[in-house]
Amino acid sequence: MLEERDFISLSIITMFGKNKGSSAIAQNKEYTVEVGGQKLTFKTGMLAAQANATVVAQMGDTVCMSNCTTSRTARDGVTFLPLQVVYQEKFYAAGKVAGSRFRKREGRPADLFVLAARVIDRGLRPMFAKTIHNDIQVFCTVLSYDFVSEHDIVSANAASLAVALSDCPADGPVGTVRVGILDGALVLNPNHEDRARCELDMVLTATKDRVIMIDAAANQVPEEKVLEAIAFGQEAAQKIATAFADIQKEIGSEKWEAPAAFEHEEALAFLKEGALEGINNAILTPMDKLARRGYFNDLADGAAAKLEEKYGPADDNEELAELYSNAGDMMHKVVTGEVRRLVLEEGKRMSGRTVDEIRPVGCMVDILPARVHGSALFQRGETQGLTTCTLGSPGDKLLTEGMMGEKEDRYFHHYNFPPFSVGETSNRLFTGNREIGHGYLAQKALEPVLPTEEVFPYTIRTVTEILESNGSSSMAATCGSTLALMAAGVPISSPVSGIAMGLMSDSSGKFVVLSDLQDEEDFGGDMDFKVTGTAAGVTAIQMDIKVKGLPDDVFSQALEKAKIGRASILKDMLAAIPEVRKEMSAFAPRIETINIDPDDIRLVIGKGGETIQGITKEFGVDIDIEDSGMVFVTAPDGESMAGASARIQNIVAKPKVGTTYDCKIVRIIDGVGAIAEFLGGKDGMIHISELQWSRTENVEDIVKVGDEVKALCVEYNAMDGKTRLSLKQLQDKPEGYVDRPPRPHGGGDRRGPPRKGPPRR
Repeated sequence: MLEERDFISLSIITMFGKNKGSSAIAQNKEYTVEVGGQKLTFKTGMLAAQANATVVAQMGDTVCMSNCTTSRTARDGVTFLPLQVVYQEKFYAAGKVAGSRFRKREGRPADLFVLAARVIDRGLRPMFAKTIHNDIQVFCTVLSYDFVSEHDIVSANAASLAVALSDCPADGPVGTVRVGILDGALVLNPNHEDRARCELDMVLTATKDRVIMIDAAANQVPEEKVLEAIAFGQEAAQKIATAFADIQKEIGSEKWEAPAAFEHEEALAFLKEGALEGINNAILTPMDKLARRGYFNDLADGAAAKLEEKYGPADDNEELAELYSNAGDMMHKVVTGEVRRLVLEEGKRMSGRTVDEIRPVGCMVDILPARVHGSALFQRGETQGLTTCTLGSPGDKLLTEGMMGEKEDRYFHHYNFPPFSVGETSNRLFTGNREIGHGYLAQKALEPVLPTEEVFPYTIRTVTEILESNGSSSMAATCGSTLALMAAGVPISSPVSGIAMGLMSDSSGKFVVLSDLQDEEDFGGDMDFKVTGTAAGVTAIQMDIKVKGLPDDVFSQALEKAKIGRASILKDMLAAIPEVRKEMSAFAPRIETINIDPDDIRLVIGKGGETIQGITKEFGVDIDIEDSGMVFVTAPDGESMAGASARIQNIVAKPKVGTTYDCKIVRIIDGVGAIAEFLGGKDGMIHISELQWSRTENVEDIVKVGDEVKALCVEYNAMDGKTRLSLKQLQDKPEGYVDRPPRPHGGGDRRGPPRKGPPRR
């Protein structure tokens, strides 16, 4: 049974009786885990009994279901762990009926949910043996969302417990928490509203012993505060993992045994003896990635033939047949073993680099013509990214609709990784989850330094095309985005650079942190720790590992070395463009912001949108209006901007007594006067007595419809909007002109006071 702990409260409740025919875990149990004053409830056995394991988790009114299912047999020809995490967004979870008018079914998950699936995957993957080639699917479904307790944390923990309770072998459960820094204080699992105000938004996954995954966005947080947040989150995540381990012991299914890695010490030693000198030379000699990889692949391809020379043909010998089929993998093991040995024992790495050495960095801006509003080329070693920056109107914001409602992004980064960037061909030509994840990492790295919409009202899109890749292309995208933004004239507060750190370790606990990770060190190493930031602090972190956890002191070393590496790369970046460009491209749109009274929005829009459509058509501009009264005019040139802005300002302007206006006569009222249009559509009355100083018998003797005249505002009533205009007040009085005496108060006319007494009959 479970042991009592001061940090965990567990209650076990029998529900609905035993589910016949269900697996060993389907015992209808409920567990409540309390961490940091928050209650997480987990239920098993009631739902989806035919999945290998199902867990329903709840925090507040947020409810998520995670199911783990594995295939019965290994997939043929697979040499990797076929784990798939699917995160399903359901509109009903938030009480919404959404989607287009013609399609109400949920489609492909929004990027937010793709990113959540990747975070869960990165926390689970290190716990599985690499020899497992059975398909493993973990489905995460949001069943209810209360807009307070965040569903990704609930789902991640449900997924971990589902894997632990399933019969699929995994090296212990993990716990996941979110850590925020709010008003300078560390906060565990901040709610949805508080997350928007946090200086740090970190998701951390840990086993009972060590941290295995970190994903964070930060607003230039110093490294020492990041370390405090890691320690704070690690403690809470370990408590959850420990609780899950106890639950697993009580009701978990018996695990099937993962296949043992193929081993043949004698054959491995034979291959190593014949190839080690060449491998060592290939590692330490400066060499192109493809040439080095080609050499290693040739060794692997020829390994079976080398073994056959020693042991003879396999014929019907199953042991030899198995040995020869694994010969290539054994040769790759020799290569990765020598890569690790050189780092750990001699401090040498690919091309003879030292452990802290950063590959040569090259930066260029304006790599494309000015029609591309900003462009930059960033190269580090054999990793090359071309990044562009496009400026659009506020109406170009990225609008996404999902379970959580509509969301507008005024900045977004898109990352593309074509197969030619690694010298390969592929039929997967469209955006995958990896591209979404790498693009978002670069996006959140830059978000803290972007200008506010009030200062810079443009929609901003950066796109990185990875043209070459040999490690850490997402960091190339980050650096390239900074350069492209600066070249486009986007007034970022500070430039951002990024670097990937690696790790080599051995069974004794010895480890070496590597600066500027490249592919062979990533594939054969233990960690990929990406850090972005400014001179002031960290803006984003993404850490993945391939081992069961990291010693705590790895983080301080990695962050400190990353800080030094970022500064070095930033120096090279600023050599290409020292500061944000003062002028934008001549081909970038111009935006002017006009603040109007919200009550006047209807005047700018006009009946049925007639007014605003007329302005956009006449001047070739885009007009975006917010409920606050903020009007954004986006124009292709200054002349169009001036015309459209003047028209809008005239529409909302209030006539001022004593001001002269350009007017157009639009209507004649016989014997009364003329109606004049001014200020972009307002009407004013010019009374017949205000046409000229002398008496006027016929209005059309003075003005006609279509005449353009200047008139003085002599009266404006703000209540009804009526305006009286005058032509004669702008004319000199005739010589000897005598003003008529004003009418006596109370009415009457020039013939005398009104008659007193009863009315005449």
